[in-house]
Amino acid sequence: MKKLVKLLFGLIVITAVSCTSTSQNSQDNSSEELQMDKTEGQAFVEDDVSNPNILQVASKSEDHSTLVAAVQAADLENALVNAGPLMVFAPVNAAFDALPDGTVESLLKEENKDQLANILKYHVTPGKYSKDFLKKFKKLGQANDQSVEVKVEGDDVYVGGAKIIASVEASNGIIHVVDKVIIPPSE
Repeated sequence: MKKLVKLLFGLIVITAVSCTSTSQNSQDNSSEELQMDKTEGQAFVEDDVSNPNILQVASKSEDHSTLVAAVQAADLENALVNAGPLMVFAPVNAAFDALPDGTVESLLKEENKDQLANILKYHVTPGKYSKDFLKKFKKLGQANDQSVEVKVEGDDVYVGGAKIIASVEASNGIIHVVDKVIIPPSE
């Protein structure tokens, strides 16, 4: 049932993006409020009046440039701008730097795109829960159809072994900044 809901949601999003693209193409392309990048999709629509979504917040964070590059390499930009709500556990650059030498470079290669997408989806959960509310969970279902363990130690919350060090609201969810890259278990 969960997969069916995700499939239906994906079809709705694809239809909405398609309709938006068709509607925009029929309008005057010189609109100052909306600008399309060379890449297509909802992730690339910019305006100055909306609250920033998860991708926009992460893109403006110097501490998340590696994560943003990985999202782009995996072609997941449009997934992070969906209506949500979404929770993204966003590793800082230092978390990627702590991986074994060559890991990030290898994952960013085109031939490893599916593996990279799986790892990134393991950092995304449907919903919008505060750090304190997450203390009530033992596991979370991730966007890659696996679950991740939640542990509480005092005031600290760990998701998949990564400590939540900050939280930032976005228009379509919440970003929990974490200190480690969360690696999904092998199936």
